[in-house]
Amino acid sequence: MKTIAETNGISHARKLTVEAMLHLAHRVDRLGQLVGVAIPLPGLGLRQAAPAPEKPGDTPGIESISGVTHRPVEGRVRMTCIDYGPENMESREVTSLEGFLGEPRPSWSKVRWIKIDGLDPYTVDSLRRHFGFHTLAAEDVLRVPQRPKIEAYERTLFVVLRMLRLEGGHLLDEQVSCFLLEDVLLTFQETQGDVWEPIRQRLLKQQNSRLRVNGAAYLLYALMDSVVDHCFPLLESYGELLEVVEKEIFERPSERVHQRLHTLKRELSALRRVIWPMRDILTELQRDETVGITQTVKTYLRDVHDHAVQVMDIVETHREMAAGLNELYMSAVSNRMNEVMKVLTIMASFFIPLTFVAGIYGMNFDYIPELKWRYGYAAFWVACLLITFGLGVFFFRKGWVGRRS
Repeated sequence: MKTIAETNGISHARKLTVEAMLHLAHRVDRLGQLVGVAIPLPGLGLRQAAPAPEKPGDTPGIESISGVTHRPVEGRVRMTCIDYGPENMESREVTSLEGFLGEPRPSWSKVRWIKIDGLDPYTVDSLRRHFGFHTLAAEDVLRVPQRPKIEAYERTLFVVLRMLRLEGGHLLDEQVSCFLLEDVLLTFQETQGDVWEPIRQRLLKQQNSRLRVNGAAYLLYALMDSVVDHCFPLLESYGELLEVVEKEIFERPSERVHQRLHTLKRELSALRRVIWPMRDILTELQRDETVGITQTVKTYLRDVHDHAVQVMDIVETHREMAAGLNELYMSAVSNRMNEVMKVLTIMASFFIPLTFVAGIYGMNFDYIPELKWRYGYAAFWVACLLITFGLGVFFFRKGWVGRRS
């Protein structure tokens, strides 16, 4: 590939100048903006705030991640603590991590939910040392994205989920890491924003409800149920998009529609990769040896598993529909091309006999009887009109022109 310097005729230059690089970056950015305007499609946005990926040979555990000993800049991490019991509930923002970990817990608090928005090595490591969860699990919190999974330790249950939500016409895929202790649940998210507002409202308004009475494992079930159930409106949106694409394929198939269909197929495949392991997690959580999961919670987890199966079935249906629409698009484009070739062939068929007649009387023979005839020119035009009219009648009776074949 030629460099910009070579394009300008400077063959000895081996490096781009700063000005040329800035100009190239500006042009690439402008091209991306134009493509974004020309193809306004839903895209899979992976908002990740993780450190660099693990390098081969690194020491396993959170200790190998840089920044463990450095405090985060203000505003990078938002921590919320929710304490609740059957009759009381308190939610507050944590401004000082060390002060929060050192203060006593309210005596009436049955469950404590610590929600951390933003991934920071110092914060994760501080919570790890305080609550005692494994260093490998803490590393997985920061090394995103992880495949949805469940890992049981001696006193801790570590669960990795993928939370999907539609925001601004884009599908956002975010990792949620959960640590379940005896009466504490910690959740780590990559960014702020979630699908758990209904759960917070239930905690706030409904005293002595199942969510208030049961322990931290029931809260984990409620969060997982909300994550899975939120897939239904997402899939409904994709179903509507597929219907719009189907209509456009029938009315005006174009390359833009094909690109839109390809994007939908790619995002449905991404949905499948997220939801498929979720079913495995829910199956494993229902086993008897799972740490921290009571029999009551396992009963409710069966319902979440059923929802995950339904979501998976809808995803597969949409993927099959997208594949069928792709074949429909190719068929529509082929039919459109056949119609164009048909029109061109009919037009050529009208001119072939006329060209034949004109070619005969355009030859340079010395003696052609009709050329000396007084009405030869008029007869030529009459013959051309009769041939054209006869071909038109023939094509019409065959159904090639004037009506659909």
